[in-house]
Amino acid sequence: MKSTPSASDHKQSASANTAKNGQIFTPFLPDLCNSQALFLLVLVAELMALLLSVSHSGLKNFSWDILAIISVQIVWVVLLSALVLCRMRSWLGRVSPLHAGISCYGLVLAITLLLSVLGQWLLAGDGLGGGSFDAWQLLNNMAIGAILAGISLRYLYVQQQLRNQQQAEMQARIQALQSRIRPHFLFNSMNSIASLIATAPDTAERVVEDLSELFRASLAEPTLIPLARELKLCQHYLDIEQLRLGRRLKVDWQLGKCNDALKIPSLMLQPLMENAIFHGIEPLPKGGTITLKVAQNDKLLSIVIINPYPLVKRQSALEQQARHNRMALDNIRRRLQAHYGAAARLSSSAENGVFTTYIFCPLNI
Repeated sequence: MKSTPSASDHKQSASANTAKNGQIFTPFLPDLCNSQALFLLVLVAELMALLLSVSHSGLKNFSWDILAIISVQIVWVVLLSALVLCRMRSWLGRVSPLHAGISCYGLVLAITLLLSVLGQWLLAGDGLGGGSFDAWQLLNNMAIGAILAGISLRYLYVQQQLRNQQQAEMQARIQALQSRIRPHFLFNSMNSIASLIATAPDTAERVVEDLSELFRASLAEPTLIPLARELKLCQHYLDIEQLRLGRRLKVDWQLGKCNDALKIPSLMLQPLMENAIFHGIEPLPKGGTITLKVAQNDKLLSIVIINPYPLVKRQSALEQQARHNRMALDNIRRRLQAHYGAAARLSSSAENGVFTTYIFCPLNI
């Protein structure tokens, strides 16, 4: 009954989902309404029917008629239970686990009893309800249903709690990764603001606004935001650094035509721009140009960031730079995997004084 998390699962909140009425709930059971879950449920139901048929008549006297009867009853119990539990999913997530467990167990047993009575009524006598009920058969069905329901619900509950824990841990990692803004950038920004207050108060005010936009994005809930919004955050960051670096910093924006609804993880590009300035532009006496290329095709969004880097460095400084580069790239790589799974890719290359970062994201429109 285990289902593989889809792309939408990666975009859900880690520890909670939002119901239609705005209330927050923690899922008690997996979503049993999607096609993959239903297929697995039917498959397991058929295996249970086969097991019961073999135990009833043995392999030597195996009866396809008995298998068909048991299969129909079990499949209908499983499908109706899945349908009702799916409809109750938001409510189950808002009550205590004890109440949710008792409700699920009682519901499955009630459906089992209802379908067992209905099945006996259809099969009794001439199939029109003319015969008598077999109380022992009814009790037998309920006992089997109680055992299988207990095992199945327990498995589904443990599976969902494990998924809730994994999503909570993933969300915590994303928040920690997203909130990392280098202290030196904050100190440099504060120094720039302090030096501008007396001489250029309007510019100082603009820098404060740019800085507030960056920190607002850093403290916001990790999510997907429009590509245009992410590019605007990069512009805020580069405007601040432009005051400090002046003509040493040049930016070449090569933005292709992209869908306005296209979304990417928040603060994905700004750390890479910061990396390009910290390791590429600052160490070079004459500075250099950072090139940002954004293009979209039918299936992928491609982003390329190109920046120069110094070729002559002391070994210790080179090792430190490489370590910081790897940390920043690993940060973005983990966030891409958290949102897109294996569908997203990040790679980099360094050759002849040019460092290039490549990002490929599946379209999410």
